[in-house]
Amino acid sequence: MPVALAVVVHPALPGLLGPAAWQALSSGRPVVALPGAAATADALRAQGWAVDDVSDAAAAAARPDSVVALVAAGTEVDAGDVVATAAPPGARLLDVVAVMDRLRSPGGCPWDAEQTHASLRGYLLEEAHEAYDAIVDDDPVAMREELGDVLLQVVFHARVAAEAGAGRRFDVDDVAGDLVDKLVRRHPHVFGGAGPRDVAGVEAGWEEIKQAEKQRRSPTEGVSRSQPAASWGAALVRRAARAGFPTPEPAGLDSAAPEELGERLLAVVTAAERRGWDAEDALREAVRRYAGELDAEARRREG
Repeated sequence: MPVALAVVVHPALPGLLGPAAWQALSSGRPVVALPGAAATADALRAQGWAVDDVSDAAAAAARPDSVVALVAAGTEVDAGDVVATAAPPGARLLDVVAVMDRLRSPGGCPWDAEQTHASLRGYLLEEAHEAYDAIVDDDPVAMREELGDVLLQVVFHARVAAEAGAGRRFDVDDVAGDLVDKLVRRHPHVFGGAGPRDVAGVEAGWEEIKQAEKQRRSPTEGVSRSQPAASWGAALVRRAARAGFPTPEPAGLDSAAPEELGERLLAVVTAAERRGWDAEDALREAVRRYAGELDAEARRREG
């Protein structure tokens, strides 16, 4: 007898069933589960539902009674009707976590299994640069791929951390939970229903919230030292100015556009190269000295 109803389920979201699916399950017909729907079958059994396992679609159709069959997406089944619940945005992220778990578990990939935070850190920087290049090139195909590679690094580090000892252990849900909490906390104008609605007011409020959270003493705290020297220096100058700390005396800037400034900076790099100097190292040393001055000023203000 053909299956009366096929209920398509998501293997990573066993508890996710829409109204039509629940109506089908409540029709009074026996419920059976094909192999790809085992997680949903287990979840229903845990709540007291009777669910029989069948080996395949043919076995479900061979039953003498008219049944409701739980099937995974892509399963061909002879059914009078098919109902499905659309997976919410982000559902495929669960598949990413599942694949990484398989790679790191016994019987998985030996290379993945031996990686550490230290061995992976260079890949994180490399993938971030490649994603940045794709965005600059306005290449959506490359953006999609490179952002996926950045996501891989996040999930990989979280999986490594999940195996760490007490005091160092966290997992991908901890990472996501901290992010959600931070986003809600730092957007009171959205989630709290109060606060500024203009961009300038939002930015000012963001900085106040961050300062209250971090209790930072110096503008240098929380600024990455591994970023390019120009970005590092700009971040320090920006933070120092907001906090009322001294900033370096700016040079005269008569460039009419950022493109012209870029040409001037390239000319400086060229001149430095001809002298055998490394412009990046020279700027990094200057920024490092400025960072030290900011830390000293912060200590002076505390004392």
